[in-house]
Amino acid sequence: MTTTTTDRAAWPVVVVSMPFMHADRPSIQLGLLAAIVRREGFPVRTLHANLDFAARIGTRHYRQLADQCGRLVGEWLFAVQAFGDAAPDPEGKLLPEFADDLAHLGGELLRTRDHDVPAFLDGLLSEVDWSGVRVVGFSSTFQQTAASVALARRLKKRFPDIVTVFGGANFDGEMGLELVRSLPCVDFAVIGEGDTAFPRLLDALAAGTDPGVVPGVARRVGDEVVATPPAPPHDRLDDLPDPEYGEYFDRAAALGLPVHDVSLPFESARGCWWGAKHHCTFCGLNGTTMKFRAKSPQRVLAELAAQARRYRTLRFDAVDNILDPRYLRELFPVIAGRGEDYEFFYEVKANLTRAQLKVLALGGVTRLQPGLESLSSAVLRLMNKGVRAAQNVNLLRWAGYYGISVAWNVLWGFPGETAEDYAEQAKVVPHLVHLQPPASADRLWLERFSPMHTRPDSFGLPPPRPEASYRFVYPDTVDLDRIAYFFEYEPADALPASAYAALKESVTAWSRAWSDTRPTLVYRSAAGYLRIDDARHQGRDGTYTFHDTLAAIYLACTDRPRTAAAVRAELGLALPVEAVRDAFTQFQERGLMFLDGELALALALPATPGR
Repeated sequence: MTTTTTDRAAWPVVVVSMPFMHADRPSIQLGLLAAIVRREGFPVRTLHANLDFAARIGTRHYRQLADQCGRLVGEWLFAVQAFGDAAPDPEGKLLPEFADDLAHLGGELLRTRDHDVPAFLDGLLSEVDWSGVRVVGFSSTFQQTAASVALARRLKKRFPDIVTVFGGANFDGEMGLELVRSLPCVDFAVIGEGDTAFPRLLDALAAGTDPGVVPGVARRVGDEVVATPPAPPHDRLDDLPDPEYGEYFDRAAALGLPVHDVSLPFESARGCWWGAKHHCTFCGLNGTTMKFRAKSPQRVLAELAAQARRYRTLRFDAVDNILDPRYLRELFPVIAGRGEDYEFFYEVKANLTRAQLKVLALGGVTRLQPGLESLSSAVLRLMNKGVRAAQNVNLLRWAGYYGISVAWNVLWGFPGETAEDYAEQAKVVPHLVHLQPPASADRLWLERFSPMHTRPDSFGLPPPRPEASYRFVYPDTVDLDRIAYFFEYEPADALPASAYAALKESVTAWSRAWSDTRPTLVYRSAAGYLRIDDARHQGRDGTYTFHDTLAAIYLACTDRPRTAAAVRAELGLALPVEAVRDAFTQFQERGLMFLDGELALALALPATPGR
């Protein structure tokens, strides 16, 4: 039986984004699902309920909570309303045990949990029009599950006939199966991508046919959870509609939240072409949908133009996990050639060249997340990143030169690492302070779906344990091993905290240097002459001059990392290769070069911008 348009019109749908999704941009999950469902003939509304909570508790406090990633402070705030008497911390006494760095917010967090959360949920129930709604869908990623369950529980009590459907990253794989099993307010879960499964499930519900035949859906049948295999990942991304964001802007304006400088999320690709071949050992992104797929450059251009006009913005944040290399040839040069003034954020692989970074900058990319993670090639090999430390440093150089901000972190805690790996990084950091510092330096979070989680034996790890804060949020009826996304682990060869202390201190000093006058290291050159002006450290400004062969050797390593043999051949030097290596060492001793095995990279940048 096929559902008619008339039947579908009688099945209004609301798709909801609960805290703690960030409030400074709309949800692409909601926007895309709403557009797909509307195209299929179902009346649909989005509800960015996270905005209501941000307005209630204040955007600063909300942002602090939304920025919490591994430890489940946001989930803990909603646990009592989600699980009632079964919540493991009804008195609110356990927070210091897993969030000691938020101890100064203890009183504020308790007030938020005991007063703001129930008032917020009551407000959603009374102020949002739920009359006639047949299906409520919840998108859950990171710390959105408890809040979503809390609202679903209230809705099911007030409107028993409403069907609840959950999906998103928190319901991928066995996580979704366990949450369906253990949470009565979850009627269905979409496992994997929802583009096909969600509208087909709606169609089955509206037609009164068996939803158990819809691919990628889990439900309870008696005392069992029954799930169908997911449909193949959506290959034709060009066929997807543009996401709908009108309700986000209307709601934010009504709540008095700023919307004048919002970056619109957009999707030009899914999956990871690098991860499909060489899965980074600690990365859990993409879950069960690693296969890389991308929109055509022409489709991306059309979507950007339409969304810019529709929502009056030129700022866009790509939600892609990695840049499609085609776009370096067929998208950004077109944008630059048209003179269009978009601003983009993108995630990329760190092996981009100077020329490619220039293409991105001319095409409007102002922010990148390249997944640098380390300044040690040995550690990068343990991560399976497929880049050298010299390439990471070179990306920082040319991104800064072309005005692109880089979001990155230094990570440690990898099986097989040595104390020397981190001592060497600490020694080189003072020479890099003219480049953008990392946002943090800390131990990695172990994520579900990462090779370190799925194959711990391969890395000499014992079976990982769910991160400690899960047990302060979920009832003991929930199997934490099956619903956790973040895990704790301890390598057999784990280093003591002291092994990382010098690197952490040097990164802190690096960040501090950028809070004052921006450090610089620039060069100017003419035939047979090189001058390097060093203003990396206040009170220690200096100038270096080099002539003839030394000048030529240094300049040969400014564009990209080079070997001594390659430099000798390019310059046609009569010197032995060892003499070129000696020159590299002299530059390194002055802090002017970064040496990475056989590779040498000049650290100074051209004094003249934009070339």
